Amino acid sequence: MNTHALPAPLAEIVDDFQALTEPERLQLLLEFSQGLPELPERLKDHPELLEQVVECQSPLFLTIETEKHDAGTPDSVRLYFKAPPEAPTTRGFAGVLHEGLDGLTAPEILAVPDDMPELLGLTRAITPLRMRGMTAMLGRIKRKVAASAAPEA
Repeated sequence: MNTHALPAPLAEIVDDFQALTEPERLQLLLEFSQGLPELPERLKDHPELLEQVVECQSPLFLTIETEKHDAGTPDSVRLYFKAPPEAPTTRGFAGVLHEGLDGLTAPEILAVPDDMPELLGLTRAITPLRMRGMTAMLGRIKRKVAASAAPEA
């Protein structure tokens, strides 16, 4: 599958998944679940700052922050996720999106194709409902990024 339209960090992850067999892909997804960073202290006690992705089977919450840079350097987007440890598939998808998108610019994130989760090659190994959850995570991130990148009225 073609990964040229993806930002380099995400393309590398997709290439890694595509190089594996289905059972190995599930193992890699589990590794991403274990690597998902904890929320920073400033967000841990403030659930109102996180938005739930209701399409996910497990409770998953996310938010973004825009990191401002000096003039001439594009702002980068930071992603934050909260998912329970007993939901490795959901955490794994969040881990993929975190590693592949965190720190990119708004235009880079908005250019990611909506069907990117299908490129991981998990559609036969993961239920359609769980795949919709990952697609919804990406959609929610893109919607929040678009809203934060919109000029103030």
